Formats: sequence, structure tokens, C-alpha cells
Amino acid sequence: MTQVAVHISSVKDGSMYNRADLFDSSVLQNRKSFLTKFDIQPTQTTRLSFVYGTETSPYCRYAILDSKHKGLGMNDDASLGVDAVVTSHKGHALLLPVADCVGTVLYDPDHQVLMLSHLGRHSLEQYGGIKSVDFLVKNFDSDPSQLRVWLTPAAGKGNYSIWALDNKGMKEASLEQLLEAGIMQTNIIDNSADTTTDKSYYSYSEFLKGNRAEDGDHAIVAMMTD
Repeated sequence: MTQVAVHISSVKDGSMYNRADLFDSSVLQNRKSFLTKFDIQPTQTTRLSFVYGTETSPYCRYAILDSKHKGLGMNDDASLGVDAVVTSHKGHALLLPVADCVGTVLYDPDHQVLMLSHLGRHSLEQYGGIKSVDFLVKNFDSDPSQLRVWLTPAAGKGNYSIWALDNKGMKEASLEQLLEAGIMQTNIIDNSADTTTDKSYYSYSEFLKGNRAEDGDHAIVAMMTD
């Protein structure tokens, strides 16, 4: 029977991304150490690397992966330029570093499909939570009510609100969109930690404000297994 392994790193695991040095050897080692704790190898992992969109290249971009994508972005800054990646193969791990945004895993147990979606401010403003689910429905005939969802910690409304979405918080907007798309509340596992106040996790917004000495990203990894 297929299982889904989902793990979220913390500050104790070290940063999983360095904006100032994309080839930081300590970050690469942190990724490897974090993954291998769960018997996952970097060579079987694809890192979802978020790329800002433009007026002509909007957000809510998705890619279906195959075996040639294993290892992509794990030792460099290679990117597919998408906001979510999908695999239907067991043993293909998906990794996303985040530091305020919502890393979102969606799993379809009926069709054995796994998605990792980056729900940040830009994506949420374009209803990325709804569109992530719609992508699975259209491409894999997924039933939203059967999808299982895992959410990372995220910036709380008190310190980071999205003005274009009536000043909702990251998690508040994500949950609202996922529920609107047909996800069942009982199928959502939410790490409710607020990255802006809980120093177990990185917060880019707090770093920019001068409230954190260290910039960095924690990460979520997901993989289907036997």
C-alpha cells in the first residue's frame, strides 16, 4: 500500500537555501543531512525553485515531473520556473525551501499522485490554492474531497498580511482557497507555527525588518513510498 512521507525541517537542521550564495556548500550539506535522516537521497529529489512571475508570465504555473528531473536544483539553482511540481512515481521526492510562504503537499491516494505547491503572496493573489487543486482534477481526475494535504508553518497575519486579499494571513488565505476548491478540513494536516514569532523556523520578512540575525529557509519534503 502506498504511503506518503512528509517532513518539515527547522532552524536546527540549518538553512536549506541561501539567497546570497546559490552554491553555498553548507546549504547543500544541510539538504543532504536532512534528507538522509529519512532515507531520501538528493539524487532522487527535485527541488521546487520558486521564480517570480511577470505581467506576461503570471503565477500558478505547474509541471509534471519524470525521472529526468530527479536531482534537479539540489546542487545548483536550476529551475523549471513553476509554482508547483507533480509526480506519479514512488521514490521521487519533492523538496521546497520556504521562509514565510506556505509549502503545500497534496496527495491523491486514489490515483497515487503527489504535488508540492508554493503558496506565497503572489500565487495566493492569483488563487494558487484553488488552481493547484484544479490542476490535479483536470490532469489526473482527482476528487478534491479525497485529497490529503500537509501545510508548513507560515507568516502570521499579525506581522504579514496580504492587502490584496483583504489583509488575510498566508495560512488563512491558503486554507480558505483549499477549502473552496473542495478539500475536506479533516484531510488537512497543518503545522500552525507562525514563522514571524516562532524562532524554530526561518522568517525572511523578519530578517528584512532586522528582527532576525540570520537569513535562511526551512524546507518541506514529500515522497510516495511502498
